[in-house]
Amino acid sequence: MLGSEENRNLLIHFINAFLAQDLAEPLVWVDILNPYNDKEFLSDKLSIVDVKARDSQDRLYQIEIQLTSYAHLPSRIIYNWADIYSQQLKSGQEYHELRPTYSIWLLAENLLVDDNVYVHHYKMRDEQGQTLTPHGGIGCWS
Repeated sequence: MLGSEENRNLLIHFINAFLAQDLAEPLVWVDILNPYNDKEFLSDKLSIVDVKARDSQDRLYQIEIQLTSYAHLPSRIIYNWADIYSQQLKSGQEYHELRPTYSIWLLAENLLVDDNVYVHHYKMRDEQGQTLTPHGGIGCWS
């Protein structure tokens, strides 16, 4: 539903609601992208996401719906975020050209065992809370 062209406005409102604290201003447009994350080599793992989009500032958004939880789901979440983030640069491009990438996961069950928090926003921070890079993050909503 969120990945169809006719529901683009619903996708925009959903991203704005979920990432309100991360975005300096609300999104007004996104391009819905091919959900297949290209493999660089034949031996690479193919990842397919439910929705992938790019906004006018070239920030990337991935949305996944996961009905079951399993022990390695956190690793899958990080892998898919990193896969989309890493595909931005081509040979010869500089690291300053990387744009924020946001991964939003809608879960039927809690991500972490015995966790009573239903919304998590994960960022790249050290143990003192200092941000390494403002290049997006991972949000999980169960």
